Amino acid sequence: MNQILAVALGGSFGAVVRFLVSSGIYQWLGRGFPYGTLVVNVIGSFMLGLLTESLMQQRITVTFEYRAAILVGFIGAFTTFSTFSLETFYLIEQGHLTKAAVNIFTSVTACLLAIWIGLLCGRGLFYYSGGVIHWSGGVIPYALMTINAIFAFLLSMLATILLQKVAISVEYRVALTVIMVGVFLTLSGLYVLLFLVEHGYSFDANLNLMLATFVGNSLICIAVIWMGLLVGRQI
Repeated sequence: MNQILAVALGGSFGAVVRFLVSSGIYQWLGRGFPYGTLVVNVIGSFMLGLLTESLMQQRITVTFEYRAAILVGFIGAFTTFSTFSLETFYLIEQGHLTKAAVNIFTSVTACLLAIWIGLLCGRGLFYYSGGVIHWSGGVIPYALMTINAIFAFLLSMLATILLQKVAISVEYRVALTVIMVGVFLTLSGLYVLLFLVEHGYSFDANLNLMLATFVGNSLICIAVIWMGLLVGRQI
């Protein structure tokens, strides 16, 4: 039952984010081509490759529900093969055979390339010393912190682009930005701490290490989010 609830929760967030991203892309680039579906599928494929390697292959076993919520729920709902099929069929039905062929070729090729790059990035990050740097008194899980930074940059850049295209007040933009940053910092910090717990570090015996890792991850993500905001404003 916990797994079902985790998938349902992740799926609800994934579906909402997909709607926001695809709608923003269509408002930005128009509906002459299925840009929105293509973008969410490519991004989702990269995320799936990267997170499959880090969550499934790198010995983080204490968080099965957490993994199910992300991989099955969130990314499963964020990406969509059915919408891709429907939009391609509409293009064929309307006589846009060239656009339909381009959509099929681009979607399949780009998604396969994106998931391959995601897997390579995940394997590369964990190649050296299992993704951690050992030092006297503790470890630095640099691989997971790098993954968090990658997602912080992508999410902040996309959010900035889309919020500029959607007609909402400045107050709502600020509120949404603060909420998204807060949720991301909390979940990414939890992700790193669970990795440390899995490797034998406890809050009672290693409180300073836990706090330092959480704060360090948060500071890195905040800096990267700021970079994503700047890049998003220039696009």
